[in-house]
Amino acid sequence: MNRKAGISLAILAGILGWLALSDWHPRPTQTGPQPAALAAAIKPASNPTAVAARPSVIATSTPPAAPLPAGGNSLAAGEPAGTPENSGSIAPAVVLQNVRRAVRQYGEMFKGNPVGTNPEITAALSGKNPKQINFIDNDAGMRVNESGEMIDPWGTPYFFHQISGEEMEIHSAGPDRIMWTPDDLVAR
Repeated sequence: MNRKAGISLAILAGILGWLALSDWHPRPTQTGPQPAALAAAIKPASNPTAVAARPSVIATSTPPAAPLPAGGNSLAAGEPAGTPENSGSIAPAVVLQNVRRAVRQYGEMFKGNPVGTNPEITAALSGKNPKQINFIDNDAGMRVNESGEMIDPWGTPYFFHQISGEEMEIHSAGPDRIMWTPDDLVAR
């Protein structure tokens, strides 16, 4: 073996050894969060096994979510505080991930997240955007109240916190319907 080939093999072996011993990992080619990242995105998850959100579909023909009747944010007589209203079979953590996915789809299409208050963000996601696309999917558990606010499964409006042009934190008050308590659900 000549000297140049030996040096090349030594360099290649050194690089491969460094890669094997270091924490370097190639980036995944799939866009969006990986399954483990989805599980970590919900802090704390009321049901940690309910992370497999079904893919949301951008629907142009789906009508906006129907408003709730007046008082949709209050407890009905005898209703326990932790019971989601009209939740169907979709776990609250999955509904939150579907809302997060809608915001991300909007951001990808318009090169930035919707901005403003909950009603302004809901309007943008409901079709009041340059392409008039409705990102809110009723079948994914996304609901809008009579005030035009997107609400969580317990009927409390989501709190949208813009972290950057491409990242938004979505905060659900959780079963106690009080923001900033330990049972809140948060997605980023």
